[in-house]
Amino acid sequence: MGILIEEALNIVTKDISSVSYEIVPLENAKDKISAQKVLATEILPSFNNSAMDGYGIKLSDINSKVKVIDTILAGSSKETDIQSKQAIKIMTGARVPSSVEAIVPYELVQELDDDFIILPDDIKKDQHIRFAGEDVSKDELIINIGDEINFATITLLASQGISHIKVYRSPKVSVFTSGEELKLHYQSKEDYQIYNSNTPTLIARAKELGADVTFVGMANDSVESLKQMISNALYSDLIITSGGISVGDADFTKESFELFDMEVLFDGIIIKPGKPTMFGKIGNTYILNLPGNPLAASLIFEIFGKIVLQKLSGSKNIYHNHIVAKLSEDLKNKKGRTTLIPGFFDGEFFKPSHKRSPGMVGVLNNCNSMIALDSQCGFLKQNSIAKVLPINWRFFTDNFKDFFTFEG
Repeated sequence: MGILIEEALNIVTKDISSVSYEIVPLENAKDKISAQKVLATEILPSFNNSAMDGYGIKLSDINSKVKVIDTILAGSSKETDIQSKQAIKIMTGARVPSSVEAIVPYELVQELDDDFIILPDDIKKDQHIRFAGEDVSKDELIINIGDEINFATITLLASQGISHIKVYRSPKVSVFTSGEELKLHYQSKEDYQIYNSNTPTLIARAKELGADVTFVGMANDSVESLKQMISNALYSDLIITSGGISVGDADFTKESFELFDMEVLFDGIIIKPGKPTMFGKIGNTYILNLPGNPLAASLIFEIFGKIVLQKLSGSKNIYHNHIVAKLSEDLKNKKGRTTLIPGFFDGEFFKPSHKRSPGMVGVLNNCNSMIALDSQCGFLKQNSIAKVLPINWRFFTDNFKDFFTFEG
């Protein structure tokens, strides 16, 4: 019969532990997940400095003639103090002396001969001064365990003089498939055979999600062949297969995994498409057996495979996030199972794909998202609110969100 999707998601999010960590140069840390907490040791800015090329002045001299007594360049250690009726020329990024109360841009003053200038009458206290610590304060949290490192994080870490950081390594994923009716895309085939599109799809998608992926091969329709494939892949954190787990006479995948005393965490989901999905564990290696139908395999991977990789990667963001949109048209659905509907989200409306048979190959090429209809959702009117799940971009959160779309 299978279990509810909510139960399956709970198993996936609770059972999996992150992989081990490694230390990498900061330049190689992009898209990695931090395995350490970093607090700021340097305040930013580290000293009061000018945000403009201009003049440092006293507020009491507004709309007055003052004498320019010195120039401070960026990088200079000068600390020239000014008195009333005095100003100091100062460059962007240069240290601002404590006696300066505001910076006036060059273009707003009237320059006279003999180093004198006339100040405007509209000057505010502290204008164009960047104060020490206003950007980053001492002991401020820069990155926490489970945070993804992006270019902006690298900017902050570099500003603290950090050259290396501890991150979780990329999950190792092995992909193989079985079925003598299948041929790889670089092989020749007979009229009664088809090209295997699932394996290249799953390899590419897992790589997009940051995994270190290995293609193990194509197994024959025999337990012995599949046993060799499994044995060769057990070094991985995750093995992904497709097909061979239903009730057909030549479906040997499940039987082969059982030879390794696999702990079955769930076998079958009450979902459409993708009912014959199995998730288990052999030692420290997780097993995700996806349906053989191409569209079903891809959609199920988006729901479960992505979360498995998020968990393995050490990310704290493991729950599906969604975007609230309106349906572009009426949508009918057969009640009884959670239903995954692929479609296209244009920023405001979600347009369901009219083609969505589980065995189709070309559907997702024209889709960028999907919705998950609750098992009791039978009809949604045009402009109804739908919760859109992205497909070809990552969108996760560290808090669980109910992403099912319910009937009116």
